[in-house]
Amino acid sequence: MKRLRLGAVSYLNARPLTWALDRDPDRWSIRYDVPAACAALLHEGAIDLGLIPCIEYLQGDYRLVPGVGIGSKGAIATVALYARGPLMSIRRMAIDTSSRTSVALVKILCRHRFQINPEFVPSPPDLKAMTRDCEAALLIGDPALEVDHEALGLRKVDLGVEWTAMTGMPFIYAAWTGRPKALGLTEVDLLKKAQIEGVREREAIAAEYGRGDAVVTARAARYLSDNVRYGLGAAEVAGLQLFLDYAADLGLGPKRRLEFF
Repeated sequence: MKRLRLGAVSYLNARPLTWALDRDPDRWSIRYDVPAACAALLHEGAIDLGLIPCIEYLQGDYRLVPGVGIGSKGAIATVALYARGPLMSIRRMAIDTSSRTSVALVKILCRHRFQINPEFVPSPPDLKAMTRDCEAALLIGDPALEVDHEALGLRKVDLGVEWTAMTGMPFIYAAWTGRPKALGLTEVDLLKKAQIEGVREREAIAAEYGRGDAVVTARAARYLSDNVRYGLGAAEVAGLQLFLDYAADLGLGPKRRLEFF
């Protein structure tokens, strides 16, 4: 049996999709990276399937695994804008380049919801440094879950909240993506079952993340249960297509309709 080469994001919110896959190394070869690196590996052909930022779907002839995705409807907690003052005062915005989907989302929200046109400054994910010379910063993933923004005197604007307030729809941040013949129906079914098993094991995943720290474990468990939504139903597909259409209108990629394995 040939092992499928998977590239997965290393953040906590991805663990429910990879928890079961890690336990079947004869079928899956998995490497972990930040989302942008995972997308680059897929574009290069170094992996067969990537759990990549959804904006990257526009960059190739790709298909999505149906029914599987990482999303939210409302607060996501780990994709946020941190501002030193009112949004209208933002002239320069530092952006965490770890995930291009979140960068695209904040650009869409700036145009259509916040009605501002800041200069975007690519930056490493260090919130204190990011807001030293910029009025606001986009931070994503585990660093956003763990940072104490109030200690830095910053206001947090959750982009999941803002997207749903603007559109009424859920938002999908990442999904299994690959070229048309990358996998068959058997693998699709196994990836769906892995999501079900991982969601069932959220408490164990939170404990793994917490590494014995009760406060961190409890925060991770709340995040996985209350913020992240797993799956790719009709509403999620509609929300994702709307996001991709907005992104294409901003020149971030060509217009494409979603297609599935």
